Amino acid sequence: MKKVIYMMCWLAAGLPAAGQLHVMERLDRGVVAVKVDSGAFVSWRLLGDDAPGVAFDVYRDGRRVNKRPLEGATCMVDRDGTAGSVYSVSSATGGKKGRRSKGARVWEGYLSLALDRPTSAPGYLPNDCSAGDLDGDGAYEIVVKWNARARDNSQAGVTDPVVLDAYRLDGERLWRVELGANVRAGAHYTQFMVFDLDGDGRAEVVCKTAPGTRDGRGKRVAMEGDDPGAAYRNEAGFVLEGPEYLTVFDGRTGAEVTTVAYEPPRGTTTRETWGDDRGNRVDRFLACVAYLDGRRPSVVMCRGYYTRAVLVAYDFDGRQLVKRWVYDSGTGGDARGTAYGQGNHGVAVGDVDGDGRDEIVYGGACIDDDGRLLYSTGLGHGDAHHLSDMDPDRPGLEFFCVHESRPCPAGVELRDAGTGELLFGRATTVDVGRGMAADVDGRHRGFEFWSSASDSVYSIRGEVISTLRPPANFRVYWDGDALDELLDGTRVYKWDGTRAAVIADFGVFGARAINGSKQNPCLSADLLGDWREELVFYDGNDPGRLLIFTSTIPTGRRLTTLMHDHAYRLGVATQNVAYNQPPHLGVYIGD
Repeated sequence: MKKVIYMMCWLAAGLPAAGQLHVMERLDRGVVAVKVDSGAFVSWRLLGDDAPGVAFDVYRDGRRVNKRPLEGATCMVDRDGTAGSVYSVSSATGGKKGRRSKGARVWEGYLSLALDRPTSAPGYLPNDCSAGDLDGDGAYEIVVKWNARARDNSQAGVTDPVVLDAYRLDGERLWRVELGANVRAGAHYTQFMVFDLDGDGRAEVVCKTAPGTRDGRGKRVAMEGDDPGAAYRNEAGFVLEGPEYLTVFDGRTGAEVTTVAYEPPRGTTTRETWGDDRGNRVDRFLACVAYLDGRRPSVVMCRGYYTRAVLVAYDFDGRQLVKRWVYDSGTGGDARGTAYGQGNHGVAVGDVDGDGRDEIVYGGACIDDDGRLLYSTGLGHGDAHHLSDMDPDRPGLEFFCVHESRPCPAGVELRDAGTGELLFGRATTVDVGRGMAADVDGRHRGFEFWSSASDSVYSIRGEVISTLRPPANFRVYWDGDALDELLDGTRVYKWDGTRAAVIADFGVFGARAINGSKQNPCLSADLLGDWREELVFYDGNDPGRLLIFTSTIPTGRRLTTLMHDHAYRLGVATQNVAYNQPPHLGVYIGD
């Protein structure tokens, strides 16, 4: 019988608390070792189902290197480690030893992962990535989206077909899916969800497809009566005609499992239906995974946010997609009564109202677990947003968002994520394109936040605590304390309240960020080792490689793997959607 582990809530001690019940990924120890000047830095996962107080033994080349079981942080420096060493870890509690992990070879500073760069057109570059256990062995694989001649929806011009590849971390390519000429390349077109939707221990890959798509076995994807060889792209490079599909691909093989007609359909591409007739706003897609019943994940596909917004939720039983509900804002109406015009270039997911089921925060609006509107702020469309327990002295989650509306009564806003109540707002007269919420200053309780609207940094109470604004891009756990570090491009910054100091620069190794001015990594997630996050970039000197970096800074802090926090795991799944946003925990661990 398959073992099912339910995650109730992630805490710093790794212990459950009252709350949601979700199937938790079965992960291995994720051992990683990196050569450092003082030997080898080794780290491994503390799992959400580990026994309280679990200790560990570390083995180098089959021999234990620690004299007594390690009860503290899940990392150590082995002073006798060499570049040729192989490390494994086992639990050791109460005299009982657990199964020893697979061996991990030592990285020379970082992992350089060789890829099979597509050659069907020149100029393919690795773009967004996602992670999932595709084969059920407890280790994450990486799904890479390749783009060439990608364009924003507002830009005319032909793009080259999008390609999705799946790789093990040893470099083996599992499969390749080619989306074909009827799917445009760009940040707003291909939102791909990598998640175990049917609970069999293996992640599926779900994305929008069309005639011309080939699955991981080379089979054409087409519904009955459709011509798989038809071309629908117009002279301007847009695809405004022809069938649109939603396909579930098997994680191990890339084979098509099931395909349905994409909902919501584009219908007529007019100003009245979507806001323009050029193919700009009608082809703005979003996607996420949410536990809408509180126990099993559903995949939610979305279309539109500048004007009309439509969300469709599906359940997957291993063979077919079953539609759960549709939310349609319609083509107008009261800004506080629908999600019309409220969407962002991304979505956030979490149990914002404390009922044990997930909601979808859709920019200025929130969709309840049953597909009904929970609330709308009426503040309009925006770019950046963050969902977390930002204020430890208030119950529930908070949502920080910046808006493009000009003018906007609260273009920089912090709100109660469950009710929409405005907790802090600053009126703006400009398009606020960047905004960050993170716990970067230990002198002030709770998160801090700032935006491109001004140089002010605010405390969670809305007080100005600095007028020297740090980077407003990504947050990351890197140096081992309880505070966030900041990632901008290929540099990690530590902010001390007055200045942001560079503590790591991966550009010196050839790392390159993606998505133009957004300058985000291909992926930021707790993929390996202890609770600090790995950063994935592509190699600017060899675009056929990914570079994966992990922190080697010793820490005394012991935390469960971030991927066993519900909100964080869903944040990683949606990170590749449109304008990438960093994942946040659903609990507060900060200053």
